[in-house]
Amino acid sequence: MTGGGAGPWWFGGAGIGNLGHEVADPVARATVDAAWDAGMRGFDTAPHYGLGLSERRLGAALAGRPRGEFAVSTKVGRVLEPVSGPGDGLVGDDLANGFAVPALHRRVWDVSRAGVERSLAASLDRLGLDHVDTLYLHDPDEYDPAAAAGPDAPGDPRAALHSGLRALAALRDEGVVRAVGVGSKSVPTLTAAVETGLADVLMVAGRYTLLEQPAAALLRACAARGVRVVAAGVFNSGALSRPEPDPSLPYEYGTMPAAVFQRITALRTVCERHGVDLPTAALAFPLRAPAVTGVAVGAQSPEQIQENASRAATPVPDALWDDLVADGLLAEE
Repeated sequence: MTGGGAGPWWFGGAGIGNLGHEVADPVARATVDAAWDAGMRGFDTAPHYGLGLSERRLGAALAGRPRGEFAVSTKVGRVLEPVSGPGDGLVGDDLANGFAVPALHRRVWDVSRAGVERSLAASLDRLGLDHVDTLYLHDPDEYDPAAAAGPDAPGDPRAALHSGLRALAALRDEGVVRAVGVGSKSVPTLTAAVETGLADVLMVAGRYTLLEQPAAALLRACAARGVRVVAAGVFNSGALSRPEPDPSLPYEYGTMPAAVFQRITALRTVCERHGVDLPTAALAFPLRAPAVTGVAVGAQSPEQIQENASRAATPVPDALWDDLVADGLLAEE
């Protein structure tokens, strides 16, 4: 998985933040090492991923590597506040938010300039870096005024989006980061981000995949405006991650609906006709869009990295896409 600069393949850091289940420290380190050995030079993370665990693990694994040879992106919007005790409302683990870590912090929304700077400073400390290359506003569509800091906090997600993007753009204009944007699974939110004219890049999570493309019009708008796109969640939370369709796999981090399983089965049939397995097609698909310059792929083991590196190097014939369009499984671009 190679390419100019960071290249098209980004390591998605949610998995090493104990997404869904615990990953041992040595396995997390070996996973990042395997990504490096496979040629990945882009690494994405966020404070949200394991309440800072992903950033700490990623920073430790990248320590000592030439800083000019890799790119790092992280995210802002939710500041991590220490939890002092049961009175703060959080005890136990963070599995309600998807991560198997102790709930020693709580997430507080702060999209102000001060909040963005505070979040970035904490991320740099956890990463052990003096800068990151790209900074995203993380999931502003989930913004909750009741969990926001300060009496002047925005009153709704749209206002939070604009406030956060203005703060990010100021940091970019001052040379603190090279590029700024929004990471989200909400197409309306990402579209609104493009319309502000402030975003350099979007991380589009699970909305432009082999299975479904609700962000197709958004990607065309990005191409027209020169906004780059990193596609994430290309396996639809795991639904496309195996060659054989499996209804027990998650979709949108929940149970797979029967209609989704039927569609995946139909996709697999066409892929097999061309000698391509389903995950290989899922990895290749987003890069067909002109706006997509990168694909972020998560992993929780070196073996997953190696499997995906092999798939990414596998050619996919154009006839496969043509047949998917002919069978009504893809819209004609």
